[in-house]
Amino acid sequence: MGVGAPIGLLGGSFDPIHNGHLQLGRDALKQLPLQEVRFIPAAQPWQKARITAAEYRARMVQLAIAGEPRFALDMHEIERGGVSYTIDTLHALRSALPDHPLVLIMGTDQFARLDTWRDWREVVDLAHIAVARRGAAALAPSANVHCLLDARRSKPSALTSSRGGSIVEFAMTPVDVSATEVRRLLSESESAEKAQRLSAMVPAVVLDYIDSHRLYRT
Repeated sequence: MGVGAPIGLLGGSFDPIHNGHLQLGRDALKQLPLQEVRFIPAAQPWQKARITAAEYRARMVQLAIAGEPRFALDMHEIERGGVSYTIDTLHALRSALPDHPLVLIMGTDQFARLDTWRDWREVVDLAHIAVARRGAAALAPSANVHCLLDARRSKPSALTSSRGGSIVEFAMTPVDVSATEVRRLLSESESAEKAQRLSAMVPAVVLDYIDSHRLYRT
């Protein structure tokens, strides 16, 4: 049986989605042989105790990616509910997409802590991993992850030849934004400076949605 086109998977809390997330998806599509990138909002991230309701976060993702034909919203984790673990999502997607390579897209910080994930070694067997490098920043993984990188590091062309198991790297265009900073700004009093900074961090359609639903206000 042949191997289908690789599908990129970009998971996260997206609380809220911002321009850094979108740039990460665009850079992955540009540099890797991906059919599409699926944005997968977590129902309840295992690392976080408090998070905005899932329906709001999913809708913000839907609005943000509406103009990107090769972006898609994937509701697997929200529909499953409960604490979201990547390994569970990969099993579900592997059943739904048996012939397609799955490519987990992540930043260097996430990759460095990969060995803290549930069943992390199986994660790498079920999917490829694409690590986004920002500028000249060096990877600083744990000893376990470093050994894995040495054994599995490949070129992007490897993503099309098997359903999982390789680790590739690609360059991400630097974007100075974080969801934490966005939430902090949104909680502040209105000002021209606040509006200007937010407009550079978050798509306008998402900011309008946040305002209309009064999200992230103290």
